[in-house]
Amino acid sequence: MLMSSSTALLTDHYELTMLASALRDGTAHRECTFEVFTRRLPNGRRYGVTGGIGRVLDAVQNFRFGEAEIAQLAEHGVVDELTSEWLRDYRFSGQIDGYPEGELFFPGSPLLTVRGTFAEAVVLETVVLSILNHDSAIAAAAARMVSAANGRRIIEMGSRRTHEESAVSAARIAYLAGFTATSNLEAGRRYGIPTTGTAAHAFTLLHDSEQSAFESQIAALGTGTTLLVDTYDISRGIDLAVQTAGTGLGAVRIDSGDVGVLARQAREQLDRLGATNTRVVVSGDLDEYAIASLRAEPVDGYGVGTSLVTGSGAPTAEMVYKLVEVDGRPVAKRSSHKESRGGRKAAIRRYKETGTAVEEVVYGVEAEPALGPHDRHLQIPLIRDGKLADDLPTLEQDRERLRRALVTLPWEGLKLSNGEPAIPTTFLGA
Repeated sequence: MLMSSSTALLTDHYELTMLASALRDGTAHRECTFEVFTRRLPNGRRYGVTGGIGRVLDAVQNFRFGEAEIAQLAEHGVVDELTSEWLRDYRFSGQIDGYPEGELFFPGSPLLTVRGTFAEAVVLETVVLSILNHDSAIAAAAARMVSAANGRRIIEMGSRRTHEESAVSAARIAYLAGFTATSNLEAGRRYGIPTTGTAAHAFTLLHDSEQSAFESQIAALGTGTTLLVDTYDISRGIDLAVQTAGTGLGAVRIDSGDVGVLARQAREQLDRLGATNTRVVVSGDLDEYAIASLRAEPVDGYGVGTSLVTGSGAPTAEMVYKLVEVDGRPVAKRSSHKESRGGRKAAIRRYKETGTAVEEVVYGVEAEPALGPHDRHLQIPLIRDGKLADDLPTLEQDRERLRRALVTLPWEGLKLSNGEPAIPTTFLGA
């Protein structure tokens, strides 16, 4: 069954319930501002990483109710005729500002500001949050893993551990966070991300001997390939790998066992065999803590799957989409533990002369604070009058943004242990 390219039904029923009621009572056309923010970071996180902005912009551009979508809603009594007619002409025509991808965020940071009529802005809530919560969770986990890897290659290989579309977006975000490559070919096609992959244990088991499997792979891929050496006995596997490929073998991969001890033994054995330039790559249920624990071992690269695509224990960034302004008047939610601050806001980040970040300042747009010599604004224009803003950053630019942003954090902010956010958030006039 072919699926529509429209993102309009990637939404909760209640968005259209609110829409229908607001159209009927006349409040649908009031000018409103919605903000996306998180009240807290997940346990163990000292910073958040903005991810998914590019996908959000695509989703907004494709948020269209064609005849198929209208028929589906009408058939199941989701909308009445008045609402159906309004949806048929729907095009977001407002303004969106936000943090670019790869930007760090903290509790209360106004990650996305959506301005338009209540009707055209409220219906975007679900698709916006589903993308940002997923991608930002992956981004934070990936950034922590890249920091733990300390400059060593790290490959995303989690496609078999998540939904097929989530795998593609996770690969994109992992690359943004500094991963070297992905095993996901669709991510390579959509986003131009480098892809890589060699063989699984099944390939070795298919052949009558481990050596014949190695010979087959080398014949197809050359001696620069990576051979999986732990299907049977690792020491024997390494001997056969070098015997088959020669000392110019690209890499050996270890996918099980105590990979730290095994990597050390593998390095010593490869060096004895003269394969001093053959890399040692490890995989198998790695997360940022395991990667950090291997920092002193002779590991040249990591393959990460399950932990990456599940956010390494924090599968959502806990973002919310809240109405903060109606016809220029601040509004705020006062529910216990779910408070929000009224009024449209923006943010700057303050830095020391040395480049170290010291504070996130969130302010009401009518009361912008004076900029210090090293301070900078965080939001950028994303959509103007329903159209994509000019000169939006590329994935490569966002990747570089995150790399530079992590360097600005105080060293405590890069710790993997529980603690306060890396820098405090101060609210002014908000």
